[in-house]
Amino acid sequence: MKLPGIQEMPTTWRCGRFLFDFTKRQYPIVMGILNATPDSFSDGGMFRTSQDAIAQAERMIANGVDLIDIGGESTRPGAEPVALQEELDRVLPVIEALKNCGVALSIDTYKAETMRQALHAGVDCVNDVWALRQEGAVNAVLENSNCGIVLMHMQRDPLTMQFDPEYQDVIAEVSLFLQERAQALIAVGVNANRIALDPGFGFGKSLEHNLNMLKNFAAFSSLGFPVLAGISRKSMLGKLTGKDTNERIAPSVAAAIMAADRGARIVRVHDVPETVDAFKLWGAIQA
Repeated sequence: MKLPGIQEMPTTWRCGRFLFDFTKRQYPIVMGILNATPDSFSDGGMFRTSQDAIAQAERMIANGVDLIDIGGESTRPGAEPVALQEELDRVLPVIEALKNCGVALSIDTYKAETMRQALHAGVDCVNDVWALRQEGAVNAVLENSNCGIVLMHMQRDPLTMQFDPEYQDVIAEVSLFLQERAQALIAVGVNANRIALDPGFGFGKSLEHNLNMLKNFAAFSSLGFPVLAGISRKSMLGKLTGKDTNERIAPSVAAAIMAADRGARIVRVHDVPETVDAFKLWGAIQA
């Protein structure tokens, strides 16, 4: 399988109302996870009410988050789909309350109508585990000329993705998929500086695949788009450390630093204060 050639690293990422300039940052964009769900793998049920979710967002903002990723449907392995209206009922009140909070907001969804309503309500970015392959999703982001777009690789779907995932070359196959999805959007008029890529740790990958992707993360960083690393608290860390989900802060922070060393421009995390503190130290020695 042919790997896309090395491209020049982007210097900016347009994310709705925000333009992130990587030449002026000491460390990657910290995307804080805000799950308004009862069943997400790590914090499901903790921020189920709008008030709880908003309070958690305020804590993340106080601790230096750059971007808050709001989700109303779990995509953990084996997760069942959620009806459109239920997802909207979970996320729209949170978006409405946070739209003027001073940091960028993202909607974590694959449903076109949720994208539309969330963008109308004030989010700056669409983060899609299906990489805009669901019906109407591309048109939804085309209706907004500035929103950021995160395209993620996933083998199969959340219900089946962890049933013996197989690759001949995980780095090459994931890279090619992401490059093709990005080029498909550019071909229909999306500005390239709106696009970020996510190789999808844990989404149809074995422990070996995940470790290979982290070790060789620089291959994704060479594709010409900002790349997101979403490793926080994932099962790969539990398999390596033997720790339960809520005890994986240290390996999650370590993984974020490893990804940043290999070119990650965005890290998606549960533990904002610990990650930001670690990046302050990491950033201080990069000059």
